[in-house]
Amino acid sequence: MADSTASSTLRPVPSHEDRPVYVIGGGPGGLAAAYALRARGVRAVVLEKSDRVGASWRRHYDRLHLHTTRRLSALPGLAMPRAFGRWVSRDNVVRYLEKYAEHHQLEIVTGVEVSRVERVGDSWLLHATGGRELTGSAVVVATGHNHTPRMPDWPGRDAYSGELLHAGEYRNPAPYAGRDVLVVGVGNTGAEIAVDLVEGGAGRVRLAVRTAPHIVRRSTAGWTAQFTGILVRRLPVRLVDALAGPMAKVSVPDLSAQGLPRPETGLYSRVNEGSIPVQDVGLVDAVRKGRVEIVAAVEGFEEGKVVLADGTRIGPDAVIAATGYERALEGLVGHLDVLDERGRPVVHGGRTPKNAPGLYFTGFTNPISGMFRELALDAQKIAKAVARAAGRTRAAD
Repeated sequence: MADSTASSTLRPVPSHEDRPVYVIGGGPGGLAAAYALRARGVRAVVLEKSDRVGASWRRHYDRLHLHTTRRLSALPGLAMPRAFGRWVSRDNVVRYLEKYAEHHQLEIVTGVEVSRVERVGDSWLLHATGGRELTGSAVVVATGHNHTPRMPDWPGRDAYSGELLHAGEYRNPAPYAGRDVLVVGVGNTGAEIAVDLVEGGAGRVRLAVRTAPHIVRRSTAGWTAQFTGILVRRLPVRLVDALAGPMAKVSVPDLSAQGLPRPETGLYSRVNEGSIPVQDVGLVDAVRKGRVEIVAAVEGFEEGKVVLADGTRIGPDAVIAATGYERALEGLVGHLDVLDERGRPVVHGGRTPKNAPGLYFTGFTNPISGMFRELALDAQKIAKAVARAAGRTRAAD
């Protein structure tokens, strides 16, 4: 892969007097926002704590592909190459982000981590690596939905002698060939890792499920789940729930006998609670054939065994916790009263909190219509709002 830290894409950290818009995070959301701002004549500087753009994508497991189509996953100003195919692989996402930064000649400073932002007068002060204090006219926080791995504090976890890792550390099934593996969590990541393990030669694969998910086909007769997700976003929740039930019965077989019953709550109601449907990339077939065994949720560890919610004790060789991530925004902006009780920003896109004008957030939701698509839309909204605010400031001066 090309190195996104090539000198052509880097600029010195601007001085205090420069007051650019600082974008925290060099992932797809941050890059899209930086381009959209630049397209409106606003100087934007991306601050990325790692040494390259797209750091989180580089850490994802090898098998990963976007669950959204190539055409609807492009960021503003640059289409994804047709050669990437309909479902873009992890490596090609990284290549695209590198090309995006290079193509738009974005100002990116790597190796700089911002620890705290504060409002000072009509400016924003950023405290960063090496004692830096940077002053910006506005700040876009784009550190990502999957920032810090969340590992449940299961009783007995620290004394467990088997292999225990978070899904963020999983790369491919090679180390688990012939082994007994328990995957905990049936979101898209857990479901896909379970299938990857089966296809990669694991001896036994079990999937611990606390709440049965809604499962949808990624594509049916050329019509993708993303298209449906875009169409239903503005429909009433009750209506979508009512329509989704019958559709699921037609498209996805009943897996109740295998331990995975249809959910009792509506699909869109669950989305609003933060749980998007699982897109089937082989899980349904693997469960039907018994290659992935569904077991109860994990309650803890005891005497070298995993204790399940139904009282069963099992002894896998390895436990992979696909238990999600924390946004980890408290240290950065928690003191500004801009987060809700779950640590999520109270606004996103082109809106700013009333008590923090000039502070924008992107990438902290998990939309049914596709993350990349929403990041692209948010970027345009943020750029428009920043440009409008800058216009008002100049007029006042």
